[in-house]
Amino acid sequence: MKHETESTNQERRTFLGAAVGLSAATVAPGMILHTAAASAAPRTDPVTDVHRWGLLVDTSKCADGCTACVDACDRENGLNLQSPPPGEAALKWQNQRATWIRKVKLQDNLSGQIVNLPLMCQHCEHPPCVDVCPTGASFKRADGIVMVDRHTCIGCRYCMMACPYKARSFIHEQVEQKLTRAPRGKGCVESCNLCAHRLDAGDISTACAEACSSEGHQALVFGDLKDPSGPLRQALAKQPTRQIRQDLGLNTGVRYAGI
Repeated sequence: MKHETESTNQERRTFLGAAVGLSAATVAPGMILHTAAASAAPRTDPVTDVHRWGLLVDTSKCADGCTACVDACDRENGLNLQSPPPGEAALKWQNQRATWIRKVKLQDNLSGQIVNLPLMCQHCEHPPCVDVCPTGASFKRADGIVMVDRHTCIGCRYCMMACPYKARSFIHEQVEQKLTRAPRGKGCVESCNLCAHRLDAGDISTACAEACSSEGHQALVFGDLKDPSGPLRQALAKQPTRQIRQDLGLNTGVRYAGI
């Protein structure tokens, strides 16, 4: 019996080894099992704290009615592939669908000034969502990006209750279409990850900042908070900025100007 077990294990290792490098394999008529192509291989070096990625939002440049950042985020992360369940009311679906960035209007009670700003995960240095997660599914990378491990998320939604920015979404329905770089499934929580897949491939950019720049607004600046000569630190040095709910002492990676 022991010999048979060892033989079976060896056969399994041989089979798995032979499968490495395949971009797709037919597993049944009409079904294709996709794996990552060689050009999209995950990074092999560990994430370190040499960088701390962040974002500056200049509300004076954020145009009223513009949704370029939201639309770009949806396309980049497959959020535009979501579809409501049959018979779902439009308003209920709008409130329920996963959203990583939402446009918010703020009005100053004293001056009456109204500003528009995109609101997303703030990538806190001390994230409350991580503190309350019972499984460790909510975690912060060494480079400051706060993420969710969908493999260990149990859908308890404690992180959603703890987040002071209401930046997380819960997947309520079965998901029929998704991108390989942004998998999602019913019963999991997710939120903005500052396009970590781009960073891990060596592309220092986010879809939202690119789209905002393409529209000519330049309201979003992405970069390394630890790099004094980088575009983000240079932009931060030019004007006063603040954190949303700075009183909480979370030291967010997303900063805002003009509020």
